[in-house]
Parts: sequence; C-alpha cells; structure tokens
Amino acid sequence: MSTTFYDQFTRRITTVTTQLTTLGIPLTAPPPPPTDSWASSYPVPVDRSTLAWCTAAQMLTDHHHTGIDRQVPAADAVLRELGVCGLAQLHSDLHHGAPIDYRFTLCPYCSGTGEDPAQPTCEEAGCPPEGEFADHDHICPVCHGADYQPQWFAEEHMIDLEELLADAIEERRARQERASLRNRIRTLLRRRGTHP
Repeated sequence: MSTTFYDQFTRRITTVTTQLTTLGIPLTAPPPPPTDSWASSYPVPVDRSTLAWCTAAQMLTDHHHTGIDRQVPAADAVLRELGVCGLAQLHSDLHHGAPIDYRFTLCPYCSGTGEDPAQPTCEEAGCPPEGEFADHDHICPVCHGADYQPQWFAEEHMIDLEELLADAIEERRARQERASLRNRIRTLLRRRGTHP
C-alpha cells in the first residue's frame, strides 16, 4: 500500500488520539468554568482530535521531552485562546520568542506545503490555476503559505549578503580614502603654518 505526503497528517491525528485514548483522556476538553459569574456564554469545548490540537500537543511533547498527558492542558489553552493561528505563536515561544522564517523552517502544521492540510487540496477542490496568485482559501493559517525552499532562499540570501559585503567594503575604502585625504591636508596645513 503506497502512502502519500498527505498521509502524514492522518497519521499524526491517529498517533495522538490513540495515545489519549490509551491514557483515558477524553477527546473533547470540557469547557473551563466562566471567570465572570455574570457571563452568559461559555467557551466552546476543544476538540482534541483535530489536526491543529494534535500538532500543538506533538510540538509541546517534543519540545519538553514529556509524555502527552503532561501537555494536554497546554495544548487545550493554545487552541482555546488563539485557535489554529496560535500554532505560529507557540512555535515562536518554543524558540524563545524568536521570529520563525517558514522559508527555512518547516511549518509544524502543514509541513511546508503552504496549504491548510485540514481543507481539501487545490487538486481535490478543483481550484483554477490563477487561484494560486489571488486571495486563496487553502493557505495555511500558521505559515500563511510561505514557500519552504531553503536551498533556493539560501542561495538568494548568499547573493544578497555578497552584495552587502561588497557595498560595505566599498564604503570602508571610501572612508579610508577620505580619512587619508584629511590627514594629508592637515599635514600640509601644519607645514604651511610653521614654515612661511
């Protein structure tokens, strides 16, 4: 039986939900009690069998090297407070608040495809080719469709860095020439001032 790239998302859900079931943890998180006794609306319970929740739980367990049972409340909080987009914030937080450049780092949610894996692919949905360049419904909510191609972007960055280095070298030469010229003028003026 052949597997496709997209099978990894189903496997991620299966792996995490199996662990939860084995540990006796329900697949739906109960809503927390309201913080305000006058509140009329209760937060929506979190579905722990979604790809987003499973991704958050997996990111937390991998980062903290703990069992999934220890990270369930944290994954609940991320999805309850920030939704799927919260995975980008979680990813940044796990890297000590550093910004994540998804051109070089695989998106934990879509694994670098740039499309939302919870929705049908463009092929399955029959999207027209020009949809790729317009506001597209399938863009990943975490990396916002970043084009993960480190080999291409690394080459582009090297070209940019070489240009910056060449500019810096040229600027340094120009500064040295200006400083040398100032020194020569100063020396000439001193000589003229001491010898009439």
